[in-house]
Parts: sequence; C-alpha cells; structure tokens
Amino acid sequence: MELLNEVQAQVLALGEALRARAWRMATAESCTGGLVAAACTSVAGSSDWFERGFVTYSNEAKVQMLGVDARLIERHGAVSEEVVRAMLAGALVQAPVQLAVAVTGIAGPTGAVPGKPVGTVWLAWGTAERTMVQRLQLGGDRAAVRAASVRAALGHLLDLLDAARS
Repeated sequence: MELLNEVQAQVLALGEALRARAWRMATAESCTGGLVAAACTSVAGSSDWFERGFVTYSNEAKVQMLGVDARLIERHGAVSEEVVRAMLAGALVQAPVQLAVAVTGIAGPTGAVPGKPVGTVWLAWGTAERTMVQRLQLGGDRAAVRAASVRAALGHLLDLLDAARS
C-alpha cells in the first residue's frame, strides 16, 4: 500500500507540473510492460497531460513503433544506453508531446547475459532538446525490479520538471 501511495503521489505531482506548462507526455516501455503509463493514467484527469504509451517489449516493436535502428539492437543489445536513447527519441517523434520517458531492462528471473545481470535497467527521459540517461542495477524479484523502475522513471520526470521551473 505504501508503494501505491508513493507512486500515486508522484503521478499527481507530475500531472500538476505538466498541466502548469500545458505539456503532454508519452512513455516507451519494454521491461515495465506499460506500468509507467498505467501509473500515469490511474489518476482522474490524466487525459489532460498523458498522450500515449508505447509498449515495445519485442525488438521488432522497438523498430516498428519507435523507429529504433535494428543495427543498434544487434550491436548493443536491447538493454543498452544506445537503445534506450533511441526509444526516447522515437517516442518524442511519434507522439505530439513535449516530454517522454523510456525504459528497457532485464526484470528476470531469466534473461541475464554477460555484463547485464538481472535487474539491469536503462532509463532515458527528456525533451527534444535535452535527454538524460541512467543505468540502474536493481535487486529483488521481477515485480520489485519493475516497481522500482516505475518509481525511478516518475521521479526523474519530476526532477526534470522541477529543474526547469527553477
């Protein structure tokens, strides 16, 4: 229940900040499977600021829906800084929004590869002018990795909007 309250508080603050700027946002998600979008749309009035979510779980979906270059995936893997940056860029191009977030990772319990253990998550967030990226190494089971990824994504969006206000 505490986690739900924390996420809801983040979403309410995010919605306020986006409304204040008359901005809309989109998500591009892989390992979270739409959980960031679901969190955003869980509050009444989110249609004022939430435009759409891309659930691009497969590599093919990343290429088709977001325009990620398949060679990036082949060269760096789907769970990489290069791919999460391309996912973010694709969301910002494919949706009429000013802000987006992208998430790709290995939630487990399988899927680990050398150098990318379970719990490896890449986040990218930003605007057409400014992109930020972070690699997380999260612990816990699949649900914990996904929940922590959602909280981190929402937190980074809030931080960006707070910094822009200053």
